[in-house]
Amino acid sequence: MDSGPSTISGVPAGSESLVISEVLKKFPNRDFLFVARDEIRMEVMAEALTFISPDEKLVMFPAWDCLPYDRLSPKQEVAARRINALSKLTQRGTRTRLILLTTCNATLQRIPSGLNKEQSQWVLNKGDLINIVDFADYLVANGYTRLGQAMEPGDFAVRGNIIDVYPSDSKYPVRLDLFGDEVDEIKIFDPVSQRSEGSLESVRFLAASELLLDADKIARFRKNYRSHFGAITDDNPLYESVSAGRKFEGMEHWLPFFHDNLCTLFDYLPNAAILLDSFLEVAIDARLSDVKDFYEARVQPQVPIELNKVQKYNPVPVKSMFLSKEEWHRRSHEHSITYLNGFNDADGSMVSLDIGGKKGRNFSNERRSNEIELFDSVATYLKEQISTEKRVVLACQSHGSRDRLTKLLSEYGITKIINCEMWKTIITAPLDAICLIVFPLETGFEIDSLTLISEGDVLGARLTRGRNLIKRARDFISDSTQLTIGDLVVHTDHGVGRFQGLMTIETSSAPHDCVQILYSGGDYLYLPVENIDMLGRYGSGSDNARLDTLGSHVWRNRKSRVKAQIRDMAAELIHTAADRVLRKADAMVAEPVAFEEFCGRFPYLETADQLSGIEECLAGISSSVPMDRLICGDVGFGKTEVALRTAFVAAQSGKQVAIVTPTTLLARQHYETFAERFKGFGFFVAQLSRLVSVKKAEKVREGLQNGEIDIVIGTHALLSKSIRFKRLGLFIIDEEQHFGVGQKEQLKSLKSGVHVLTLTATPIPRTLQLALSGVRSMSIIATPPIDRLSVRTFILPYDGVIVKEAILREQSRGGQIFYICPQIKDLDNISRALALLVPETRVVVAHGQMSPSELDRAMTSFYERKFDLLLATSIIESGLDIPTVNTLIVHRSDRFGLAQLYQLRGRVGRSKVRAYAYFTVNSPNSLQGDALKRLEALNQLDSVGSGFSLASHDLDIRGAGNLLGEEQSGKIREVGVELYQKLLTEAVREANGDPSNSADQDLWSPQIEMGAAVLIPESYVPDLSVRLGLYRRLGAMRSRQELDNFGAELVDRFGNIPEETEHLLWVVAIKQLCWAAHVIQVDAGPRGLVISFLKDIFPAGEKLIAWISKGDDQWRIRPDQKLVVSQTWGNLESRFKGVEDILLKLASFVEAQAG
Repeated sequence: MDSGPSTISGVPAGSESLVISEVLKKFPNRDFLFVARDEIRMEVMAEALTFISPDEKLVMFPAWDCLPYDRLSPKQEVAARRINALSKLTQRGTRTRLILLTTCNATLQRIPSGLNKEQSQWVLNKGDLINIVDFADYLVANGYTRLGQAMEPGDFAVRGNIIDVYPSDSKYPVRLDLFGDEVDEIKIFDPVSQRSEGSLESVRFLAASELLLDADKIARFRKNYRSHFGAITDDNPLYESVSAGRKFEGMEHWLPFFHDNLCTLFDYLPNAAILLDSFLEVAIDARLSDVKDFYEARVQPQVPIELNKVQKYNPVPVKSMFLSKEEWHRRSHEHSITYLNGFNDADGSMVSLDIGGKKGRNFSNERRSNEIELFDSVATYLKEQISTEKRVVLACQSHGSRDRLTKLLSEYGITKIINCEMWKTIITAPLDAICLIVFPLETGFEIDSLTLISEGDVLGARLTRGRNLIKRARDFISDSTQLTIGDLVVHTDHGVGRFQGLMTIETSSAPHDCVQILYSGGDYLYLPVENIDMLGRYGSGSDNARLDTLGSHVWRNRKSRVKAQIRDMAAELIHTAADRVLRKADAMVAEPVAFEEFCGRFPYLETADQLSGIEECLAGISSSVPMDRLICGDVGFGKTEVALRTAFVAAQSGKQVAIVTPTTLLARQHYETFAERFKGFGFFVAQLSRLVSVKKAEKVREGLQNGEIDIVIGTHALLSKSIRFKRLGLFIIDEEQHFGVGQKEQLKSLKSGVHVLTLTATPIPRTLQLALSGVRSMSIIATPPIDRLSVRTFILPYDGVIVKEAILREQSRGGQIFYICPQIKDLDNISRALALLVPETRVVVAHGQMSPSELDRAMTSFYERKFDLLLATSIIESGLDIPTVNTLIVHRSDRFGLAQLYQLRGRVGRSKVRAYAYFTVNSPNSLQGDALKRLEALNQLDSVGSGFSLASHDLDIRGAGNLLGEEQSGKIREVGVELYQKLLTEAVREANGDPSNSADQDLWSPQIEMGAAVLIPESYVPDLSVRLGLYRRLGAMRSRQELDNFGAELVDRFGNIPEETEHLLWVVAIKQLCWAAHVIQVDAGPRGLVISFLKDIFPAGEKLIAWISKGDDQWRIRPDQKLVVSQTWGNLESRFKGVEDILLKLASFVEAQAG
């Protein structure tokens, strides 16, 4: 390898990792640098090498995940990975050999010349002494951000003697529990739940940024900036922020101005041999061309005058930030260098080794054929390869798919199968066996005596990206959607008010935290925090809501009216469900082998939600009772797969399947999906919509009537009276809420006596699902396909350069773009801007004021790829599934609600390529309040799987109306979303004859006055939103176990509980006993207490009187039906304990009376 550049040719796609592992074996003491052409190649190579050569020490150095000369900083996670890699390069032992994997972009960009060990690293051990102020200063100086909670790499929080830090190179944050100045404990904790999960003996902290603002760097930046761009005469936020020592978004793109000189990645591995990915030269040329274009666009921006409101961008010279192609070649060729070449020809000027590999066998023709049995062909091929004494390996995407393929192959005569967990076990396996491995491979290959087939070769394109670390969205919701000042809220007894924040007031000479709520006429209600469960969010449709008047009968009358109407609706729902049970339908069961083969064509790993939905549907159609199930999940989350598998079982059972959709575009999408998946199984799939000719439509009608057609997909044309089915067994309805009233009546008649499956993308919260349990069978798919790449999300001021690049980048990879505006009047301005920025892009406009036929034509033409960009209002928010669209640009995103933003972002990112979402704002300085909070939540939660859950939590009035019927939307507007759900839960339980009073607990809350300080002090939990979140969680607790766990969490997260908070926990415990004892109010003092019962009635009155009559003269009942207990308590602790004991006694009376 040291004799100059060389080439290894004949390296087919997929085999690179094997070739590299062989090279590593031949040079066991040498460092290696592998340069991949892009990020995905680097990630896949790292995963493959980990499987093949598990003993090698691999380090990845990614490129920045932003554009050249961007206004955005690289993501914190990317910066952390880069710093971690550089740290390992500079601080490894002399005998440790290292394999560095990086990308073309990373090697072309200059980097700081080294990490200062003293500045960038701090190691802490248990028992060490630290000064909190010094440690916090160190973290800030090294790029960490001080926040209320540490949830992302580079965050830290200080709460008394608890310090939470998310180290830049760690998978988990750590919690330092100090005893004085001594580190008493070091614990890792979950960033979402904030609960500790394990202990450590020591922890290392690295810098969280490649650019640290110390005095020398700031002075250097100021000098260089002025020398390049002249004196600063106008407003310059970058210069002002850096001069003040503050971080500025995107300042990393001026990196050369902060350093005297920068180096390259090659300098960090001076003796390494370099391996270059195939087609790397093309990637280098493309990157340098982009750098040049972006630099020129910054120097001479082409931005329409009406949108040109952003700060002027002064770019650093290209040569100071990036290597030229000549310099890259010169620096890389200072090392031993080897090119990987997928072809069998080689450059005659280099030493070359041709390993003679070739692309593997692909079974795409067999998959498309109706005459050829796919797995019969696969089995035949495998047997042929074994007969030639080749080692045969089948690479599967998951352990689940490996089990499925093992079962299918055994059905076709392949019985000698070995599951191999490591590559080295393949080498020793018998040659007459098929080795099955879980290995990230898209296409197979053949080299020498090895034949490797991928699951994708057999079943079609697989998605091979590793699992993303997905935040648990439902946990995140509790923090990201807390009440903020100005939100509309609903008090169960007093109606709609406006949340004004927390306020500490004196009651009985003791401080008490209360929620301040503004009502009509300027009146305020102060709600004790332990009764916060009486408060609910109004919902996202709050723009036109009016505040109620305190003390008015209007609210009570309105609530009573809605409650009665909900009770009637619940009774009707239950009657409908009961009536359906009395009908009969044909039971349908799957044939195992064919069903497994059909399932194997699904290109994702099934999620738990999906598998649960499939299982519930198959169980439903296997019964003679007609199924009526709703599948709820965001577009692209796998609802269609549930429908496909259910339809397959129905067709296998000899029954016809009808799928009806509200639009021709959706009908066409479903037809193409069903036709492709059912190919080769002998079933006839047809389409019926206005896109089908009259002659063909007539044939479809005939085929349905005579039974020739097994599956039909269509619009409301399927609901026509002229349609007759011979043996309809399953009816699938997509987005039923989009059909008109007349069409819904036709649907009702068709649904009679057949199994029905309804699909919807409307977010439905799990609380509403529970409220309707027993009334409507419902499956919620709240998580996306596991291997889906997350959508990269950017929030930035409108920047023509970024918009142009986003559009052209998507077009260059053959994709399409959604450009969304909040209002129809914005469309003209943006259309003119696009004509100037990207004249070559074909644009079609769509909005809600177009006629249905015009809108349908626009959407269909975009789907048929007659246009590159759809410029629209938020009509694409739900129901549209176009996998070729993988870039979304939202104009003035601060004007959208959080649920809308999530739904919009859910329109992209449903294929194998990385999707991008750009949320533009007018100016970052204009963002404040709710708009800022919405966008921050969106940016924090850019992993897949969170959008649907968060959107459903922020359920809007339209969404609930879609599920329950539009007539219910008005009721929800009257009382708000959360109270509506409570009333519905209560009504369903009543209609079902459920005697449980748990629903009642949500509609009244005991008032407790103990004469003690009851609050979470600001000194204990400084962050207001966190404090309010804790109060809301406390308000929802219904058991002592929950309360005990909550107390343990407080100690874990914030340290020892202060006395006032102990009182709060005790008050909540007493409140739980009040519910059990039907006590509405408790007033306790040093000499006893007064208890008021709910509606002045105690359910176990006889037992109470019997207890008093036994001679307990401390207890007596007053004429106003209040219970008075006279007892002297010397201190607060004995008072709390005494009140608890009395309420326990009352609760035991009620329990004995009921039992």
